[in-house]
Amino acid sequence: MPTPRLARTLAGAALLLALSGCSLLPQATPAPDDASASADGTPSTAFTLQVQAPAPLQELLEHNLELRRYTQLADLQPSELRRLLASADENARQLLATQGYFSPDITIESDPGADGAPPTVQVRVQPGAQTEIARLDITLAGAAAQAPDAAQRQARLVRNWALPVGQPFTQGAWDSAKANGLRSLQIRSYPTAELQDSRADIDPETHRAALHVTYDSGPQYRFGPLQVQGCQRYDCDGARRLARLPTGSEYSEAELLDAQQRLASSGYYDTALLTLDTEHGPPDAAPVIAQLTEAKLHKLVFGVGVSTDSGARLSLDHQYNRLPWLGWRASSKISVDRDTQLASSEWVSLPNDENWRRFGAGQLQRDNYSSYAVNSLQLRGGVSQVSGHIDRNFFLQYDSATPQGSGAPDASGALSANMGWTGRYFDDPNSPTRGYGLGAELGVGSTLRGQRNPFARTRLRWQSFIALGKVAVGADGAQITRNARLALRAEGGAVLASDNADLPTNLLFMTGGDTSVRGYGYRRIGATTDSGGTYGGRYLAVASMEWQRPIAIRGDLTHWESAVFIDAGAVSNQLRQLQAQVGIGAGLRWRSPVGPLQTDLAWGVQDKRLRLHLRLGFSF
Repeated sequence: MPTPRLARTLAGAALLLALSGCSLLPQATPAPDDASASADGTPSTAFTLQVQAPAPLQELLEHNLELRRYTQLADLQPSELRRLLASADENARQLLATQGYFSPDITIESDPGADGAPPTVQVRVQPGAQTEIARLDITLAGAAAQAPDAAQRQARLVRNWALPVGQPFTQGAWDSAKANGLRSLQIRSYPTAELQDSRADIDPETHRAALHVTYDSGPQYRFGPLQVQGCQRYDCDGARRLARLPTGSEYSEAELLDAQQRLASSGYYDTALLTLDTEHGPPDAAPVIAQLTEAKLHKLVFGVGVSTDSGARLSLDHQYNRLPWLGWRASSKISVDRDTQLASSEWVSLPNDENWRRFGAGQLQRDNYSSYAVNSLQLRGGVSQVSGHIDRNFFLQYDSATPQGSGAPDASGALSANMGWTGRYFDDPNSPTRGYGLGAELGVGSTLRGQRNPFARTRLRWQSFIALGKVAVGADGAQITRNARLALRAEGGAVLASDNADLPTNLLFMTGGDTSVRGYGYRRIGATTDSGGTYGGRYLAVASMEWQRPIAIRGDLTHWESAVFIDAGAVSNQLRQLQAQVGIGAGLRWRSPVGPLQTDLAWGVQDKRLRLHLRLGFSF
């Protein structure tokens, strides 16, 4: 039987061998600096480790030296400690090499402890010069090397290489650069690309490194047909038209993810997963597998809410994804609040191959204004297209309005042909911080009651976010900054018709409220009747300027922002009579996952009233 001392020696040697293969992994837990004592007064630590090195390297060595693992092995024998010290030099050099230091000056000393205290092991490091990248060779093999754009692609790999010539060499940066280069091939045209060979030639005397990388791109892939799995309730061909996968074009991971997102957000599917099948079919027509989990035919949503503009609100929404015979989607809604009662339904078809949808909609609404109410009916039908950043629609619209109450205008009706165009160029569709949006509407038609009068209606919208200032936290060497920004918004509208034309109130303009002119109630800015009431006018002008600034608390940037703003809006029946109603105020923004939650306190200069405005999300 082995003696206890021999058993401990064998156990220590086995542990050392087991850990030697992972000496570079940052998994060790540092031992406490102060050594506690056991019950009989003997020290519970084998030795105290002290590391002297430049700050970043000192932390690396303190946390990852193998010596650190044995500081709490109380029964470590002197002979075992000597063997550990003999291997510590090589261990330290390996760790320093990962940071580009290949010629360090390392001194390791052990001082016996006095009065029964554990010995002290001191590791002193002079790292020397850090190795820099002196040469970079990137070679392409496979189909990419034979492609017409091979030279441009290789130059792009070199240009975007994350460890360029002149930068310090570290193992982490080297591994990351190789992975990023491979990723740049895989996301476009070459999804099966592989790292064929890589080598880093280090010259410790000159502190220079030459990097050599070869990528095998494999064949070039193009999108083939979409193969849909999971079709039960809905048409498989409809899924293909919703996905709008660019069949026949070069493979692009971004295009694949966009198609997947279009399916997932269509409302027809609870989940959607698209993958390129690189094992079946030719590379120039690789099939794409769509694995779908279909949503239910019916969806019912009951809502309770409150608005600072119109008080408490109840709503009921119903969605039917496949109407009998037509196969269209029907979205119906009933909503009731203090000022508006609404019932509406919109029927929309699946898109065709050019992504155009047909639609029909109807809406009954009652609006309560300051001195009268309006019962209105609106019917419309046409086609619409959503393509990238741009929305287009063309439709015919019928409007009828029956005002009731003191000072109410006459009943009216109109039929018009309309078109709309909206372009959104924001960096984030939910919480933009830069970019702009443009919108335009144009309609021409004729009134239907009394004398027939032609009219034209137009409306223009613009919004932009411009960087203005920065908020920085942290020290100069590790600063984190986030841009403040100026949010600008403008809107204008006009209805051109003869003075005696009886236009439905739906076609006229009113403004005010959370999304237009803060400091005023919802649709409280309009033209004025002889009795002092407010109604829709033929001309509209709105402008807003807001400065949004990130908030830092105790040196950390938060998801909150502050805002100060000024809004102005005017509505009139005569262009020369437009008089701006101004609102000024301040607010807070919280960047939630579904968009900004906005709380604003605004003072209506002309109204002489302070109002609270709440809003969730961003829309343009």
